[in-house]
Amino acid sequence: MAMAQTHPFRVRKLRQLWRLVRESNAQPLLGEAHLPPAVHATDTAVTFIGHSSFLIQTAGRAVLIDPVFTTRLVVLRRQRRPGLVIGDLPPIDAVLLTHAHMDHLNRSSLRAITLEMRRRKLPAPAVIVPNNVDDLVSGLGFAEIRSLGWWDSTELAARRGTQDTPLRISATPARHWGARLFRDTHRGFGGYVLQSAGSPAIYHSGDTAYFNGFAEIGRRLQPDIALLPIGAYFPDSYRAVHTSPEEALQGFLDLGASLMIPMHYNTFRLGREPMHEPLPRLLHAAGSAKISDRVKPLAEGRSWIASEAGHAELQQHRPSRSARPLHPAATSVKVNPPRSIIAPTPHSAPLDHRADAPFSRLSERWRSPAH
Repeated sequence: MAMAQTHPFRVRKLRQLWRLVRESNAQPLLGEAHLPPAVHATDTAVTFIGHSSFLIQTAGRAVLIDPVFTTRLVVLRRQRRPGLVIGDLPPIDAVLLTHAHMDHLNRSSLRAITLEMRRRKLPAPAVIVPNNVDDLVSGLGFAEIRSLGWWDSTELAARRGTQDTPLRISATPARHWGARLFRDTHRGFGGYVLQSAGSPAIYHSGDTAYFNGFAEIGRRLQPDIALLPIGAYFPDSYRAVHTSPEEALQGFLDLGASLMIPMHYNTFRLGREPMHEPLPRLLHAAGSAKISDRVKPLAEGRSWIASEAGHAELQQHRPSRSARPLHPAATSVKVNPPRSIIAPTPHSAPLDHRADAPFSRLSERWRSPAH
């Protein structure tokens, strides 16, 4: 009783965790792994691994973002298998980590990636982290650790003897928090934009609530493709640090990007909304906003691929700023209460909740992976 009175927050969190652990083990593990696509140096491929994990192949480079390949995060079990396996990865140039939470920074997965590169006698990748996260990735076999604060940038230089162009990686703000445990609140957090001449600019938000930083990221860095989170938004208090599907879509419009690929759903049971709810809600909201053709969900292990011609088409269809819903202008990132211009769909809405239904409706043409 004294424990409950002294540490009500911790007790409540532990109870929530125990309930999530119980539920995460109630269903069989679903999904299967695929081979990553073989792409030309001038192509860009975005491959969804699951949750917030992606393989990005662009400008002749291969970059992993928030790679989590393990079945369990300590005691919380994933609901769907990773779409790729580490042994099938292409040579990895860099790993980007958005923050220290265990569903984004998984030390055993990171160690396995560097060991796999070493087993093939390939150079170890660099790792790029927010400020004050470097201690969590030291000793895992990375060639170097680069730390970035919001709006800081670094480059992966062109390889000698190749026609690769440099890949610029910029850290972006987010509305979240960075502590791995309870007290290490000094750790940074955020997202990244990847940019290279002749390739689409790709934005991975990391975990975030809706905020007017989306508009500023759009103004400063002009991403073409936005990878945005749509899960863990219920109860409503969770929206202080996560976006609902409708808020993620509003963030996409604020960014002014051409294409949205959703993430942070259907893998780990983190919120109290039904596991199958976020994607149908997003598709419903996109249909209501008449932008369904600009939202491309990916099943685990599947890829969106653009050639140079595809990049030109993306830029051609980039919405003008006058076409976006307007927010009060801001010259620096401020934290505002979450809101959505697009009305949310109620939990009781009669949407198609079959696990594979959204993917069956996709018009995206998959390119057959090959080695």
